Formats: sequence, structure tokens, C-alpha cells
Amino acid sequence: MSKSQTALALPVESRILVLRHQKVILEPIWLSFMGPREALNEQIKRNQERFPSDFMFQLNPEEQASLRSQSATSNQGRGRRYAPYAFTSTAPSCCHGA
Repeated sequence: MSKSQTALALPVESRILVLRHQKVILEPIWLSFMGPREALNEQIKRNQERFPSDFMFQLNPEEQASLRSQSATSNQGRGRRYAPYAFTSTAPSCCHGA
């Protein structure tokens, strides 16, 4: 089973986190449902009126460090170039049909 298939096999509820007092799904999990990042970025650009400013936010360094320290599968030495995004509960309705 591929890495993305494994992620999809886990219940969505187990992948929901609470950050900034909001329930969120982190970018890698969200993209496993939505497809490549480039496609999502293009949807957001073309349909800005469908995406309120609070439907996603980028993790700050403290949040990113906290999540990394809690993760048993940290990719040390293979860091990201940017902090991941967190998608709020409004994201599914914004992205549906965009």
C-alpha cells in the first residue's frame, strides 16, 4: 500500500487537529483528498471569491516545531522549504466544485 493510500485508509477524524482554537487538517492530508498542490493553488487563484480568508492558514514556527516534536515519524534532515498550511472546517465547502 502506498503512503497516500495508507493516509486515506485512516479515519479522517483521527487526522483532525486543533490549532488556534479551530479544527484543522494539515496540508499533506488535505492534498491526499484534493490532489496536487498546483491544482489547488490554481483553483484558489481562479475562484478567489469562493475562498474566505479564514479557510486556511500557514503554521507559525512554534506550531510547526510543536507538531514535529509530537510526531513519531519526523523527517529529520529532509525539512520543508515552507511551513505547512492548515485547512479549517470551511475548506471542504469552499473547495467543493471549485
